[in-house]
Amino acid sequence: MADEADEKKRAPKPPPVERSAVTHHEVSIGGQAVAYRATAGTLFLRGDDDEPTAEVFYVAYEREDAEPSDRPITFAFNGGPGSSAVWLQLGALGPRRADVPDAAPSPPPPHHLVDNAESILDVTDLVFVDPVGTGYSRPLGETKGDAFHGVKEDVTSVGEFVRRYLSRHARWNSPRFLAGESYGTTRAASLAAHLSREGLMVNGLVLISPALMFQTIVFETGNDLPHLLYLPSFAVTSAFHGALEAKPKDLGPFLAEVETFALEEYAPALLAGASLPDERRRAIATRLAGWTGLSEDVWLRYDLRVDLARYCRELLRADGRIVGRLDSRFTGILAHANDDPLENDPALHYPYGAYAALINDYLRRELRYEEERRYEVLSFAVNEGWKWHDEKRFGFINAAADLRRAMVENPHLRVFFGSGLYDMATPYFASMHTARHLGRESQIQGNIHEAFYESGHMMYLHEPSRKKLRADLVSFYGEATGGGGQAASRS
Repeated sequence: MADEADEKKRAPKPPPVERSAVTHHEVSIGGQAVAYRATAGTLFLRGDDDEPTAEVFYVAYEREDAEPSDRPITFAFNGGPGSSAVWLQLGALGPRRADVPDAAPSPPPPHHLVDNAESILDVTDLVFVDPVGTGYSRPLGETKGDAFHGVKEDVTSVGEFVRRYLSRHARWNSPRFLAGESYGTTRAASLAAHLSREGLMVNGLVLISPALMFQTIVFETGNDLPHLLYLPSFAVTSAFHGALEAKPKDLGPFLAEVETFALEEYAPALLAGASLPDERRRAIATRLAGWTGLSEDVWLRYDLRVDLARYCRELLRADGRIVGRLDSRFTGILAHANDDPLENDPALHYPYGAYAALINDYLRRELRYEEERRYEVLSFAVNEGWKWHDEKRFGFINAAADLRRAMVENPHLRVFFGSGLYDMATPYFASMHTARHLGRESQIQGNIHEAFYESGHMMYLHEPSRKKLRADLVSFYGEATGGGGQAASRS
């Protein structure tokens, strides 16, 4: 018996095979019945020797009453890095949606999926991609995970998936879109440039909660830009939680005033450094206190620079609560007093369990895809081992440079920037800054559409924002597939 067991251990493992499960469904979108085919499966990436180096798991949705060759196709992924595509698939774009509460903890199981009336499957086929190390995607053979887990490596591998998928399914002449959320927007922007160099142009990019210029969102000594670009998010959050003397009646004019103050008064004060006169320093601190609800003393104590972690901890300190990073409408408590509020984000923890349960149940029960391996909703190992730089680049990641190159090489490339006002991971004013710094040319600015939502990083958790997001995307896809340029728009 022992010899037999040892022989089984020594026996070569059977080679992996690509596999898929196909099911058929119908969903009502905008009052219209949409019949669709769902495919959950794997596709191999291959090395120069044609041996598989990785299997990439995906879920594709194709409308059944449309000709696929000229129908738009969108490749969608989330961020992290280290996240599967579950959030966009079951939260915003796919035909089924996690029914979870907005800005509140999800109840215990059982959780529920509902038809997503705000899906965009009526206007585009959808392919949700789990990058290697997330979902069921994994390296194969002798290839290690670090061959895929870096800024450059990730773009190359996802680009190879896109190319192979288009070839496998005869979709090379379809209008092509990339959709990403958070770090997924970093990937999408660089991927557009990468694919362009290979002659594979895309019609449009959907950037949800964009993170392209990391110097706009990373608080480090000597980098004052995030302090300016986070201020409107601090202000709207403080207003939401009743921390200001008077709640603004209309967020539009209120935020416009904060934005103007940030650029015209706060920025020069920070740039002045030690040369800023004491009287002016106190005046700026008073204004900052008025916008944020944090005391003038706090602003003076931290040299007019309150970073995100400190703000999240300080705003509701008197109530013993912190505010969320991904969505500052969420509040929670810390397990221990010295815990980092950014690492203990209630806006992530509250919906996480429901999404994890639902994707595992959905793949097996509705999509008939059987797999015993763990589905990596969020891989912290991938995130912690990520290679952020290569030998040719130093400093902050700047995918905006790649986006500009893609827009220069493809004058018809449309770009959608969607931001939540209560997103303090990738704040809306940082997204605006990025869009304004892509270039002044009409070829660039005329192809940008910006949209804003009274929600957070995952704005689709908020029903009114989810409905607005669908309407905005339907309009965007219509423009991006119809040709012709229009002035940059903001909604």
